[in-house]
Amino acid sequence: MFIEDAWLAGVRRVPSTHHDARPVDATIDLIVVHNISLPPGEFGGGNVEALFTGRLDTALLRRFPDLAHARVSAHVFVERSGRPTQFVAFDRCAWHAGISVWRGRTGCNAFSVGIELEGTDTLAFTDPQYAVLTDIVHALRAAYATITADAVVGHEHIAPGRKTDPGPAFDWSRLRAALGRGG
Repeated sequence: MFIEDAWLAGVRRVPSTHHDARPVDATIDLIVVHNISLPPGEFGGGNVEALFTGRLDTALLRRFPDLAHARVSAHVFVERSGRPTQFVAFDRCAWHAGISVWRGRTGCNAFSVGIELEGTDTLAFTDPQYAVLTDIVHALRAAYATITADAVVGHEHIAPGRKTDPGPAFDWSRLRAALGRGG
């Protein structure tokens, strides 16, 4: 896997309008791992894609009224099967982190890449998801040398007390080992 013109080459693209320009002086130096399922705990069905592109079904919106005006996205979403979809080019700010702080810097969207894994805090992620996530991180680190080995974190790390994902079911030791950083 590699990045070409701020997109993962050969990966399905579904452009979202939920993004904006990165600040002129922004350096991409953080990867934030998330989890999402919609409805919570249910997989497939295209609801995450619809959320990220502003096309949620009105019946679902009646069940989850907080989503009616949500404008969120991620750079990449990885399904349980391991199929990745890219919604936002890496040179743009996807709206994934919200109120966030990393190493004293606020507004992590400005300098991070958001990767959503289809899942929940408490359900183990799949082997294909770990494999694709590892490939994406390697591609990002090859394209953006400013992303250091310790700059792959969870949403829970940049928004503690507000967010819990990817949660206790995410195996950080497995990811670190796959990235060649040990446990």
